[in-house]
Amino acid sequence: MKDRRNVKNIIEALSRHQDPDSIRVLNEVGTNSAIDEVREMTSRALVKKNVHDALEVVISNKGKGINDLSTLVAMSTINELLALEDKSEAIKILEDTVENHTEEEVRDNARSVKALMALSC
Repeated sequence: MKDRRNVKNIIEALSRHQDPDSIRVLNEVGTNSAIDEVREMTSRALVKKNVHDALEVVISNKGKGINDLSTLVAMSTINELLALEDKSEAIKILEDTVENHTEEEVRDNARSVKALMALSC
């Protein structure tokens, strides 16, 4: 229980940190965790940053964020994207992913999330 709280506190601190290295750490450590709950917290933290590099991790990377094999992680990320007050950067990345990504599954997921975001505006 204490370890889980420590992990949550670390992820929360990194989500508030302005240094671009915080995105790198969340990406390398959090989104690659074997534990669904850690990946979920990490994806939500990256979305909350609402900056290009962080959003790109959870939108355009196969196996991460909206493309995670865990439904819990993917849906949590999608819900966090829908809750963004300023969706403009996320929509740009979704559009770019739909148009340019090499993986069809990633393009399809981005297209679906983009449609949901358009409905939520």
